[in-house]
Amino acid sequence: MASPLFFLFFLLSSIPGGAPDLVSDRAALLAFRSSVGRAVLPWNDSTTPCSWLGVACVAGRVAVLRLPAVGLMGQIPVGTVGNLTALRTLSLRYNALSGGLPADLAKCSQLRNLYLQGNRFSGEIPAFLFSLQNLVRLNLAGNDFSGGVTQEFNNLTRLGTLYLESNRLSGEIPELNLPNLAWFNVSFNQLNGSIPSKLRKMPAEAFMKTGLCGGPLGPCPGEIPPSPSPSPAAEGPAGVEGEAKHDKKKLSGGAIAGIAIGAAAGVLIILILVVLLCWKRSSSAGKTRSLEAVPVGAKPPEVAAAGGDGGAGEGGNGNGASSYTAAASAKGEAAGKKLVFFGSGERPFDLEDLLRASAEVLGKGTSGTAYKAVLEMGTTVAVKRLKDVNLAEKEFRERIEAVGAMNHPNLVPLRAYYYSKDEKLLVYDYMPMGSLSALLHGNRGSGRTPLNWDTRSSIALAAARGIEYIHSTGPSASHANIKSSNILLTKSYEARVSDHGLALLVGPASAPTRVAGYRAPEVTDAQKVSQKADVYSFGVLLLELLTGKAPAQALLNDEGVDLPRWVQSVVQEEWTSEVFDLELLRYQNVEEEMVQLLQLAIDCAAQYPDRRPTISEVVVRIEEIRNSSIGAADRGQQQDQSMDDGDDQSSRRTNSIEGTKPSGSET
Repeated sequence: MASPLFFLFFLLSSIPGGAPDLVSDRAALLAFRSSVGRAVLPWNDSTTPCSWLGVACVAGRVAVLRLPAVGLMGQIPVGTVGNLTALRTLSLRYNALSGGLPADLAKCSQLRNLYLQGNRFSGEIPAFLFSLQNLVRLNLAGNDFSGGVTQEFNNLTRLGTLYLESNRLSGEIPELNLPNLAWFNVSFNQLNGSIPSKLRKMPAEAFMKTGLCGGPLGPCPGEIPPSPSPSPAAEGPAGVEGEAKHDKKKLSGGAIAGIAIGAAAGVLIILILVVLLCWKRSSSAGKTRSLEAVPVGAKPPEVAAAGGDGGAGEGGNGNGASSYTAAASAKGEAAGKKLVFFGSGERPFDLEDLLRASAEVLGKGTSGTAYKAVLEMGTTVAVKRLKDVNLAEKEFRERIEAVGAMNHPNLVPLRAYYYSKDEKLLVYDYMPMGSLSALLHGNRGSGRTPLNWDTRSSIALAAARGIEYIHSTGPSASHANIKSSNILLTKSYEARVSDHGLALLVGPASAPTRVAGYRAPEVTDAQKVSQKADVYSFGVLLLELLTGKAPAQALLNDEGVDLPRWVQSVVQEEWTSEVFDLELLRYQNVEEEMVQLLQLAIDCAAQYPDRRPTISEVVVRIEEIRNSSIGAADRGQQQDQSMDDGDDQSSRRTNSIEGTKPSGSET
């Protein structure tokens, strides 16, 4: 009798509805795909679900389901994601899911991160969510939820992020006692009443476009603001009090007179400044028309192929070609000026050839405008027209010749330059594949070719080698403008660092905003950037490569913070694959190497400079990671030979992501 009972138990535990295991998770995922993602989820039914797009496993169970912006549609039924009882991260943001949330999601008691923003979910916020007491991040923004913000949110004692903006929530906000809450937003709802006392530390943006009042939005009607301490005059005898009031009136009159005089002086100063500005513009109107024939103002292209800083989204025109009339200031001055080439080789073209070349604007950046110029003999070059350069000719030539002397296979070579009083042009080799920024953040549609692990790690290594060479030219030598739009690519996706040396040419007006999102916290003068600050910027670049997130667009990130802090916020709770770009999750056989590179990125982006490695140490570590990933690729070829083996290997590999914290993280 024992044998049939054992067989029955084994059979029940091997089918959905039996003891939870990877088989039941697989059935739940297939039911989910059948309901809301049949046409958009390319899951291979014959392989382990741990290798499916957007799925990651821990200890033989599905722990992560990340499917942002993949085109899911419809209502999530019961018996799908609710059966993934080992789920820790569920990210279905920016799809077209509708209706209410499935009630059996309450069974996912280990859920820590729930990202549902940007869908069409409706109804009241379901009560079962408040039983998920391990939730750390809850994002329901941009849906159609109604009802109120209830007291039951206090059950989620571990909650650090609560985003509810852009719904149809109404009523008052109760007093929320969430000790770990750091990120909160209920803007663009129909809420009213007074902001609870413990939420008044949040910024005003968290409550915009609501009927709320108090705290950062100013006092509510009838609310008495804190009264100032009484003055000694107010506490004295009646006669003294009368004198104080009389003096106060006199002071008010004097203050009014002072304000009137100040306002008149201010108007006069403004008029003088306007006159001076108009005079300056009129006196220089004939001197700054050297590139007027190149059309401006049109939509920029998605790639930048000159000396960086002219990447996607920074302005410019990529629509067709035009006459490249770089008549560098007046004709009389141009006649006495020539292109200055570097090296002792032949001069393949001269200034007149450059001026006659057809050209298109690649982009406008902080250091100038980049053009693709096609010469009559068929040669294609990239030309950067600098702006905000106020150096004397001798100083300019000294600095630019130091840049031209740099020779390394991972730098974009500077071929020639032109200097006149009103025009400074730099001529580079043309990089046909554009910038890393465009490659990462450009077209993400169905026709996009995913950027695989090997290409990303190769770009990281090549960029690090280029920066290492720059640092080797002197103890204080730095790039000072490291970012993805300054990493350009050849036809074979070989990375070249561009814009090196330009930080010392442009004026202070351009410097402060040049490296937004990449600048190290200790940098106050963007023209004085240390080598360790370069390493910080490179660390952000590595995070950008691994996460697919643009650091300059901090508000688009899930947590509304800069990229290093967002990664740290995930690491502080536990290690999850939520940080990785969705396009990288398909490369299951190199997850350990991805973790190692992410660890290196975090080390580089350390808050304090002395905790960051040197760029030479960075190069060595990336080389080691690349070498180990070659062995991992060989292992991956054997991964799909049997499903059982694949399950075990995938679980072990993903467990290294879920269970490991980088040494620089807080515990």
